[in-house]
Amino acid sequence: MTNPYVPLLFLMGIALVLTIGGVAASALIGPKRYNRAKLDAYECGIEPTPHAVGGGRFPIKYYLVAMTFIIFDIEVVFLYPWAVDFSTLAVFGLVAILSFLVMITVPFIYEWRRGGFEWD
Repeated sequence: MTNPYVPLLFLMGIALVLTIGGVAASALIGPKRYNRAKLDAYECGIEPTPHAVGGGRFPIKYYLVAMTFIIFDIEVVFLYPWAVDFSTLAVFGLVAILSFLVMITVPFIYEWRRGGFEWD
């Protein structure tokens, strides 16, 4: 009788070989044309500048977009199981998901009106 974990270990070994092989192949055969732009640090689309003595202000729009993405990602995570088991949940599931959607829609409208999606 074989160990039930042997196929899992075999699959993990294949994944490890493919991962290391992909990184090694990219390092060996990938183009190596370095220039100033490629070697420069990338900071979310903002030109890197020396920091001010007092720390300076960092634009908050990047964080707002990230938070909005996380909120809607979580929304999808909650909507998927509801859609899969829709017939079993019946009226309780419908009321729960509608209240959830209302709770997500209110902050979305608030952020939209405040200009959180404007990049000007």
